[in-house]
Formats: sequence, structure tokens, C-alpha cells
Amino acid sequence: MNREEIMKILPHRDNMLLLDSVNTVDNIETDSVSHGKYHVRGDEWFLDGHFPGNPVVPGVILCEILAQSSCALLADKMKEGITPMFVGLDGVRFKAPVKPGDTLETECRITKSKHPFYFAEGEGRVSGKLCVKAEFSFALVKNL
Repeated sequence: MNREEIMKILPHRDNMLLLDSVNTVDNIETDSVSHGKYHVRGDEWFLDGHFPGNPVVPGVILCEILAQSSCALLADKMKEGITPMFVGLDGVRFKAPVKPGDTLETECRITKSKHPFYFAEGEGRVSGKLCVKAEFSFALVKNL
């Protein structure tokens, strides 16, 4: 999926849509997996003060990229009027910084679900090097 296709399932827009592309792979032997990409251009708002002269993508943004990537696995449940909301982050580890010019590649899977709650795990890598990994949960919530 490209950005336009992603916007059909995710409500994120403008500078909060943090995926350039995402694809899902269904595998009968294992769970379905999403593979996302985000290229850090260097002009993103979150780099302005993090850190002057040494820009690094904030960890919370890396976690958001993982979550958005995993939502592609729920495309059939992401109807208009539904918003995926973070409800938890566990076991988050930052292994290497992500900087302007890097392309973060994600691999995420849903590990369990009890609608409207979904539990996932994901990793983000730059050039094959692990930068972030996390377990997280979110709920699909009707817009108020």
C-alpha cells in the first residue's frame, strides 16, 4: 500500500501519517505480518528540538510507526469512524538511533486479540540493524 491507500484505513493525516508504504503477508504457518517503511527526510517537526545539531527520531515516534504498521493487518476492521488508540506499551527497547536520511523498515504482527483490543509486537530496523522493538496494545474505538 502507498500513502493514499494507507489513508483509506488509518485516520492519521499530514505530519502524523508516519508510513510511506506498508504491505501485509499472510502466512498459514505463522501469523500475518506487516512490513512498513518510513524514510526520515530530516524536515519533520519532531526533529526540530530533538536534538539541535544532532537530530534523532524520538522513541515515541518510533513506537507510533510500529503501531501504524501493525494497523495494516486490521484493514478489514478499520472502517470509517473507527480510530486505533494506544492502550499500552511493554518491553520497549531502543537499540540504535534513527536519524535523517535513514529508512526505518518495520515488521509487525498481531499476537492476540479480543475485540476491540489487539496486542502486537514489532521491530524497526535501518539497513538490517535493529533500532527498536516493542510489544504494544491498542483498541479500535468508535469516534465520539
